[in-house]
This record gives sequence, structure tokens and C-alpha cells, in this order.
Amino acid sequence: MQLLRLVVLAALLALTLAAPGRALTLLRDPDIEHALKRLAEPILTAAGLSPARVDILVIDDRSLNAFVVDRNHIFIHSGLLLKMKTAAMLQSVIAHEAAHITNGHLTRRPVAARNARTAAGVGAALAAAAALAAGSGEAAAGAALGVQSAAQRMFFAHTRAEENAADQTGLRYLAQAGVDPQGAVQVMDIFRDQEVLSRWRQDPYARTHPLSADRYRVIKRLADAHADKARADPQADYWFFRAKGKLSAFQRSPRWTLTRAGETGHADIKLMRQAVAHHRRSQTAKALRAIDGAIARRSNDPFLRDLKGQILIESRNFKAAVATYARAAQLAPDNALILGAYGRALMADGQIGKAQRYLEKSRARDGRDARVMRDLAVTYAKQGQKGMASLVTAERYAVMGRLEDAGIHAQRASDMLPRGSNGWRRAQDVLSAAKAAEKRR
Repeated sequence: MQLLRLVVLAALLALTLAAPGRALTLLRDPDIEHALKRLAEPILTAAGLSPARVDILVIDDRSLNAFVVDRNHIFIHSGLLLKMKTAAMLQSVIAHEAAHITNGHLTRRPVAARNARTAAGVGAALAAAAALAAGSGEAAAGAALGVQSAAQRMFFAHTRAEENAADQTGLRYLAQAGVDPQGAVQVMDIFRDQEVLSRWRQDPYARTHPLSADRYRVIKRLADAHADKARADPQADYWFFRAKGKLSAFQRSPRWTLTRAGETGHADIKLMRQAVAHHRRSQTAKALRAIDGAIARRSNDPFLRDLKGQILIESRNFKAAVATYARAAQLAPDNALILGAYGRALMADGQIGKAQRYLEKSRARDGRDARVMRDLAVTYAKQGQKGMASLVTAERYAVMGRLEDAGIHAQRASDMLPRGSNGWRRAQDVLSAAKAAEKRR
């Protein structure tokens, strides 16, 4: 069933708002995801949602957008994260999307899916939303099918009534969490500017989260009413600047980063950003000096060591990367992304058996990382376990929404694995999903 949920998630992510026909890609970085989780924690707690269960994930897209597809994921486009100027602004976006979850707005998605499918003449991908609500594996198998942009907009768009309700609920969450509600006003200022653009120049958020003058006035009034609830939170500011600083260092030019590396006032963030910029220029010695400087300031920070490991492995210094990732994994033994990176370094160093163990631990904690599944398949293949290699490859393709390819590898796995074994049963799950998708074509 976990595989089917992931297939559904892949289908929903494929419904890109920014560029029809192009699937959305997750940006997986343990540091950024940890920072976003820290920022979201007080908001989700105020909303009665579990911070441990709700993941805040970044979509690799420069447009300004955020959305939810189920109760356990809030997606934020990288462009929106980079556009935010304060922690409170980003937290207001999280609060608004959390409000869509708690207000029950996701329950109408199966109806929206049927309407969009009828309007645009599309196939079963939108029906994945119905599968999410009903638990239907057959519906989930439609994940590989594409949709037209009109159906995407219909599916994701919120009504004005929903937006007004989410505004009021989200602002209440901000007040309960002690977050400055003016952050919500500042976010709306950005999207008010979008409203005057032609539809095709607007960012997706402006199209799917309708904004009116009345709505803006209500937000402003509610924010003013809750102004006395705001409390300064240096930790929130720190994690906001760290997430934005690392993301911008990888997405902006190294020259741009180096001229602005110290703008946050945090020495470790400055050094981390410099390390990324130097690494992207292939200046490994400078990159290592910078990241070592950051680590000296936060010696028990696993995420800075993860970045050092990345610099080392991408510079082909595998043994040093293994040692660095080993310490990161010791400091964060439950972080799936760090465990996966450690396994990748071990594999590069030729320690295949040990790599497999850590890659399996990573996958057990987070089944969404296609890189881990790819690496895990390689370790199985190198150890002569061809059936398991084919199985993991099949599951990787299924999670990516490529069910035709998934079916081919699942059949291979089914033929090689002992009938009735756990691996064989997993292969049957993928085969069932692939066959159901084929019938829908």
C-alpha cells in the first residue's frame, strides 16, 4: 500500500502548474528540509497537525507557488522560497496551506478530479486523487498518464470561499504560534502585483489562489487585530536565512553568492554559502576551508557535514567523503537523506555490502528518493542479487510514474524471485499497478 500512495503522490506532482507537460521535480536536501520543518513546527502544532508527519518539500521551479495534495505534504516552489524576505512570510504560506488541510478542502478533490477529467478529456492521472481518498490501488495505477493544463488548473484551483476561510484560519494559526501576521500581508502584496498581469504572465499561485481587494482588506484587518500576538524568534529567522541561503547558493551564480554571502549576519551561513560557491567553481580547497570554518562554529551540526561530504564525493575524494558522512550519520541517525548519501559514498568507495545496509535504512525511512532506489539496485546487482535489483528498479520507476518501465522490471523480478517471498509479492504489486494503467490507455 505504501507503494501505491507514492505512485499517487508522483501522479499529483506530475500535474505541474508552471509548465504544462513537464513533471515537477523535488529538490531533496536534508539541510533545507530540516530548516523548513523547524519553521513549520509551531504552525503545524497550532493547526493540530503532527509536525513529525507533515513534510515540507521543495519543488524545483522558479515560479511562485505552494500547494497541498494530501494531509502529509506541503509543497513550496523554490521560486517562492527565494522570493520570501522574512521567516514570517514563509511561515504565513505554510499556515495558509495547513489551513486548506484542516478546513477539509482536500475532500472535494475527487469531485474536482472528475470535473477536470470531463472538461479536458484527460485520462486517469487526476483519478489518482480519488484513489488517495478511497485507497484504490487500481485508480492509483493511472499515475503515469498526463493531463492538460486546463484540467490541472481546475484541479488545483481553490474557490474564493476556500481562500477566505484559509486566510482566517491561517492567521489564527500564526497568532497562536506567536508569528508576526504581517508576514501574510507582505505575501499578499507580492500576489496583488501579480493580479494586474495578463493571465499567461501570472505565477501559478495567483491563478490558483484567487485574490480580490476585499480579500486583501480582510487579511490586513485580521493581521492588525493579531499584531500583539507576535513574538520575536531568532531561531526561526536563523533557519529561514539558512534554507534560503543554501538554496540560492546552488541556484544563483557563484559570483552572485560570493558578493552576498554575509548578508544574513550569521557567520556559519556565510561560510556555508561560500563553500557552495567555491565548489561550483571547482575550487575544492577553498570550498573545504569554508565548510570546515562553518563546522568549527557548529561542531554537532550534521547538515554542514553532509555538505562537506557532498563536496568531497563530487571531487572524487571518496574515502574522506565516507568518513565525513559517517560522522553526519552518527549525528543524525534517522535522517533518510543523510543515510542515503552515506550509502552512496560507501558504494563509491567499493564498500558494497555496507552501502546496501545504509541505503536500505534510508529507503525504509523515506521511500520517495529515486536516487537511493537507483543506488540500492546497483548494490544488489553488484552482489549478484539480480532479482532484487530488478525489483527495486521497478519500484523506482513506479514512484517516478513510469509504470510501463516499472512493469517490465517487475516482470523480470517476478521471474527471478522465489514465488511467495516478500520480494515476489512486492513485484506483484507493481505489476498490478502497471497492468491497470495499461487498461486505462
